[in-house]
Amino acid sequence: MGDDLDDEWWAHEGNSDASEAEAETRQEKPPTEKTNKTKKPEKRKSVTEETVKAKKKKKTQQTECIIPKKKDTEDEKSTKPKRKRKKKTITDVLSSSEPKPGSPADLQTLVMQYFADKLSVIEQEELKLLDSSFLSSNDLTHTLSSYLKQVCPKWSKIQKQHTEKSSVVLLIVCSSALRAIELIKQMTAFKGKAKAVKLFAKHIKVEEQVKLLQKGVTHIGVGTPGRISALIEKEGLSLQALKYVVLDWNWRDQKLRRMMDVPEVKLDFMKLLQGGILNGCKENKVKIGLF
Repeated sequence: MGDDLDDEWWAHEGNSDASEAEAETRQEKPPTEKTNKTKKPEKRKSVTEETVKAKKKKKTQQTECIIPKKKDTEDEKSTKPKRKRKKKTITDVLSSSEPKPGSPADLQTLVMQYFADKLSVIEQEELKLLDSSFLSSNDLTHTLSSYLKQVCPKWSKIQKQHTEKSSVVLLIVCSSALRAIELIKQMTAFKGKAKAVKLFAKHIKVEEQVKLLQKGVTHIGVGTPGRISALIEKEGLSLQALKYVVLDWNWRDQKLRRMMDVPEVKLDFMKLLQGGILNGCKENKVKIGLF
């Protein structure tokens, strides 16, 4: 029987073994793996493409929302400290305005504004002066000598009659020691034989000035309101013989400030007014002039 099959039986037997082996391998490796392997990269590819597209879209949206470089400059400007506007000084205001001569109304307004929050309404009323308490004001055409001749026409007679020590007939109030020296030089043509004394604090002690006033008769005192007030308080200067008070009102310093534009001088002047000058004006003994 084996002879009848010849060699074909072995061939079929070998083929059956091979087919069985192939079947086993097919069972071990199911066909779905191939499809899965081929499909998975496709799915990954699609996912990655979507994410890339989404990222690109997001970037484009972000770039669209971003404001150009101008915003950066604006942010830099905002972070920089803002420059404060410079306040106008007295010099700036006065340099742009023409000088105007002072008037009694200017002095009255200044006094009332200063004492508005310091005194009661009744006390403020007592500070008001009548027009008869003022001399004619300088219209910016006079020198000091010509102005004094105008407001004190009987000066030669007045100076002869004055014999009291530690007192003056004419008191000129200015803002500084240098200005006081300058004014004394300017009144040479007016004062004649009258004696003028410097009343300021620079290099001169109060005690020395008190002794100087006690030595002889002095007709004219020229100085700052601070030192004049100090002399009155120490009874080194008497206001009994005082008839004229001239304020160096219109003169301006290098910063274009008038005497009343300097806070310290203004404060001392208000103190001087309260120290006896206002009372003398109300008693019609003292008259005020604005030079």
